Amino acid sequence: MRLKITHTTHYRYEAPVLYSLQRLRLTPRSGPGQHVVSWNITVDGATVEAGFNDHFGNHIHLVSTEGESHEVCIQACGEVVTEDLAGVYGPHVGFTPLWLFLRDTPRTRAGKLVRDVVKDLSGEDPLSRMHDLMETLHKAIAYRPGKTDSETTAEQALEAGHGVCQDHAHAMIAAARTMAIPARYVSGYLKMDDAVEQSASHAWAEVHLPGLGWVGFDAANNHCPDARYVRIATGLCYADAAPVSGMRIGAAGEDLRVSVVVESRSQSQSQSQS
Repeated sequence: MRLKITHTTHYRYEAPVLYSLQRLRLTPRSGPGQHVVSWNITVDGATVEAGFNDHFGNHIHLVSTEGESHEVCIQACGEVVTEDLAGVYGPHVGFTPLWLFLRDTPRTRAGKLVRDVVKDLSGEDPLSRMHDLMETLHKAIAYRPGKTDSETTAEQALEAGHGVCQDHAHAMIAAARTMAIPARYVSGYLKMDDAVEQSASHAWAEVHLPGLGWVGFDAANNHCPDARYVRIATGLCYADAAPVSGMRIGAAGEDLRVSVVVESRSQSQSQSQS
């Protein structure tokens, strides 16, 4: 599948920002299941200071503003060819040791509710248990945008019984690590069947299983990633893989608008001709 993606992040401030520094994790990389045909990031109203790869292998751009900008617009756009690997990403590679993905973070620390989910899982092997876990979390956490935020923990999402893809991913990661299975957070894009324009990027979890390596599980949609998915970044939790994150100095009010458009190449061609 050939996907065209346009991800726009627009900040508008009530007054000039004294200083801000943001990390952009908006660059997909070619690898198992995806080939990046073209990709470009444009930044208006800010300065791109540097670009580098972090210890998880994510490509990061550092972007700063100082004293003048009332608006900053960041747009990532390009095309990626994908294939369906039934969620299997494969062997672990890179400088980060596999054991690090057993480490808890504040968002993925298991409590009683996560442990209860693990205790009730069925399946004779790790793969079948992960499929049971995905289905269980899909039922336990109803998809409801706007009810949680980027600081919500896996335990809080289970207690509330609702959340978004980020919360499903954190819960899946917390449960897997409780079973001594390495797990990581994946941010990226999903071509939805019923919508082209979305209000945010997507997220899911990957667990490392014997004989398979990393395998993806999207508990928000209750299926493993297929050709509709594009990977952007990975990490221990949202904090390591957020598309845009950072800090700013100053009390100016902020208006943030995000638009994500994911469409097949055939869709974009037919729309341009109409």
